[in-house]
Amino acid sequence: MVPANRGLTKGPTVFKNWIPAAVMVAAATISAPVFADAEAEALVRRISTEVLDTAKADKSIQAGDINKIIALVDAKVMPSVNFEAMTRSAVGPQWRSATPEQRGKLQAEFKTLLVRVYSGALTQLKDQTVEITRSLPVPGGSQVVVQSQVKGSGEPIKLDYRMDKTAEGWKIIDVNVGGIWLVTSYRSQFAQELNAGGLDGLLAKLVERNKAAAK
Repeated sequence: MVPANRGLTKGPTVFKNWIPAAVMVAAATISAPVFADAEAEALVRRISTEVLDTAKADKSIQAGDINKIIALVDAKVMPSVNFEAMTRSAVGPQWRSATPEQRGKLQAEFKTLLVRVYSGALTQLKDQTVEITRSLPVPGGSQVVVQSQVKGSGEPIKLDYRMDKTAEGWKIIDVNVGGIWLVTSYRSQFAQELNAGGLDGLLAKLVERNKAAAK
């Protein structure tokens, strides 16, 4: 899991190397799973194809232009992510006691953190592809898990998307790489800061982390 430290890390190395590439890249090859939800799978395929095609065609992105990378991720990927749900889950029980202002700031900073984490792997794109293997409904709710594998030069990496059906359509609310859910990983990190300094302490660490990454 996540090592204990004073600051906020980017998450396990596997997240940094594979989540951005898999969430946003690679043409997805759809099979015919028994429990498939065509709309959820189509969303993953559309995001993957659009980002992959743009990244491969843009020499500035391949050269590591962080501003163009962030703009691409923000435009193509982030509208399909439910940041409120992700932030609420990552913060945990203390979210209920947060003021509207604190919630807004935490959501904005967490979004900035995730955009930069996702953006970090785009410059490493080579020939990765994503194969969607099947989709499974989550019992007792409106969610579905779209299961897939990331295929490249090495061993395939298991990659699952937890998606929720909202009034605005399907939204990504978590990503699982190799058996570890991203939001769960951040929840472990955030818990350390919440125990040490409460909601304001966590917010201060997120602001510090994002400012350092922007330099």
